[in-house]
Amino acid sequence: MPPETQETAQRAPLFDMFAPATYEEWRAAAEKTLKGVPFEKRLVTKTYEQILLQPIYNAADIAELPHINSLPGFAPFVRDTRVLGPVLERWQVAQELPYPTAAEVNQAAQADVPRGLTTLNVPLDQATLHGLDPDAAAPAQVGAGGLSLATLADARRLFAQLDLTNLALLVNAGAQAAPVAALLVTAAEEQGISSNQLQGCLGADPLGALAANGTLPASLDRCYDVLAEWTQWAITHAPKLRTIVVSTHVYHNSGAHAAQELGCALATGVAYLRAMQARGLSVNEVAPRMQFACSVGSQFFLEVARLRAARMLWARVVAAFDGDETAQQMQLHARTSAWTKTRYDVYNNMLRATGEAMAAVMGGAHSIHISHFDEPWGLPDEFSRRIARNLHVILQEECNFFRLIDPPGGSWAVEKLTDEIAAKAWAFFQEIERQGGMAAALQAGMPQAAIAATRSERFAAIAQRREVIVGVNMYPNLNEKLPEVRQIDHVQLHAARAVDLRHARETRTEEACRAALLELAQQRTMAATLAAVAAGATLGELSCALAAADSAAPQITPLPAHRAAEQFEALRAAADAYTARTGRRPAVFLANMGPISQHKARADFATGFFAAGGFAVLGNDGFATIEDAAAAALASGAEIVAICSTDETYPDIVPALTHAIKSQRPEVTVVLAGYPTDLIDMYRAAGIDEFIHLRANCYETLARLQRLKGVAA
Repeated sequence: MPPETQETAQRAPLFDMFAPATYEEWRAAAEKTLKGVPFEKRLVTKTYEQILLQPIYNAADIAELPHINSLPGFAPFVRDTRVLGPVLERWQVAQELPYPTAAEVNQAAQADVPRGLTTLNVPLDQATLHGLDPDAAAPAQVGAGGLSLATLADARRLFAQLDLTNLALLVNAGAQAAPVAALLVTAAEEQGISSNQLQGCLGADPLGALAANGTLPASLDRCYDVLAEWTQWAITHAPKLRTIVVSTHVYHNSGAHAAQELGCALATGVAYLRAMQARGLSVNEVAPRMQFACSVGSQFFLEVARLRAARMLWARVVAAFDGDETAQQMQLHARTSAWTKTRYDVYNNMLRATGEAMAAVMGGAHSIHISHFDEPWGLPDEFSRRIARNLHVILQEECNFFRLIDPPGGSWAVEKLTDEIAAKAWAFFQEIERQGGMAAALQAGMPQAAIAATRSERFAAIAQRREVIVGVNMYPNLNEKLPEVRQIDHVQLHAARAVDLRHARETRTEEACRAALLELAQQRTMAATLAAVAAGATLGELSCALAAADSAAPQITPLPAHRAAEQFEALRAAADAYTARTGRRPAVFLANMGPISQHKARADFATGFFAAGGFAVLGNDGFATIEDAAAAALASGAEIVAICSTDETYPDIVPALTHAIKSQRPEVTVVLAGYPTDLIDMYRAAGIDEFIHLRANCYETLARLQRLKGVAA
């Protein structure tokens, strides 16, 4: 094609029947439809990160961005760390198997591997993460959150009949990886799998453990010493294993916004680079051994942008440490958010997980866990595991995402958000660095305070229903059948594990084990750790030996784990318990006044408002007279009556109807749907107890009514 023809084709509008429109023309047309409402108020949304989401983006928004012309597989890796993205290397199906015993995890893995599972993702229980044998831990810690791993026999049962040459590992061992790694490496070698064949991640995250638990099983320096030794050993003996984890789940589940979560990840990664360098390892040795793990929330485009920004910022960090391009490439694992999942209307969790998983895929995660829909209730069954696992397969095989390289790349909105998230996260990272680094910031309580403020803001938005949780604070289904709860009998498990430990100790040569542990306490090497495992040492004994002659462990204020829906779920649970106790659900009678067209809008609003607190709402088609409404309200037996009509009719209705009800039953609480500002005092004087409206704090109002009516303490 001649050059002039090419130029003409490039200038031609896509649809020649429409004249091209500028942004200014579009905005003028949009403002006209708003009828005087400010553009920024109606069409611009401020996020928790203080980013202003625009209704439309254009080429000018990204024209000056420095990363915009980068390519996949090249620094700063915003588009992917791989040239061909997932085309040659699909993301790993890394479904968590959170069962308390090695036999249960192994059984689930053997069932799931032929059906698409490609990574053995094993969460560990609280006892194991604290470096405790189950018989030395509190019963509530054993099996809490995952696998109880204490002996070589446990590790053997975990790996039985699994092909570890084709199955990657993903194990976050908490503060110290060496004891867990020694057990697993020894068990694998007994199966004929040498350590250099193991792949995936078997790592420690001391700062993440400190943030979650408020303390560590050893001093932070000792944890770093052990981590450096494990990393150095793996460089030689297990080159395909990553040994250091930077997990931000603890920050996400405490309510952090995306920039805070990413800022904490950067600060934690920097702390680990510095600690490992201080122990003789180079950045080019350490950075490739690091595995980042994050939770992906519900704000689709922000989450896609955050994952892209994470790669870009980490490349900047490693480059500042003089790391080469290989070291600058972030290895990223993502899990769909636990914060967003609900106990009520649980099948909605499938939809939530789908959107979050797509964001993880489009953001370029290398491995992904998709939450089981019944995760908030306890352990998954085969069905919930299957649904979550099949979502990976659908995204790959039916949606063909494995054929796409950086699908959002070039999007004006995503590229702009990538830059904005990166700037906000970098600012939070710098704030942590000014505190003296991540450990010092946690000691001072700085990230905890910032995240608590965000959490409070989130809960306020949820309480006022400005942030909607379908099936919980909006559109609840009081007649739903709750799923079967599969929880752990911790007392029984604790007793059974104590028997396992006693058997393990009885069948070893005690003198040889004591000698190996003494050697470990003196040497603190991986070779000594492996020798102690071979002599029959348990995980708790290994941890104690590694912590021998140590300084005091740090103590901080931990970050509490929460879920967005938990406040309203507590209201529903209280109402359900009241129903079971009394045989009837707490009820609200709607005193709908006038024809349907007059009361319907507020009656529908009131129905949803009260149902969110577990109240049964007694509706009707409306009453023509105050006498009829009062008689029906009193006959219903409901202890709460909500008057629903219009502001214009309320002056004639509210005082008389309230008097008619309260003169017969003074204990009845009368609520008015709406908030007629000029007449509030008059209506309160007439006996109105509560007002419900769009700006009301739904949670606080419902909690107050539950306490008043004896539904909740």
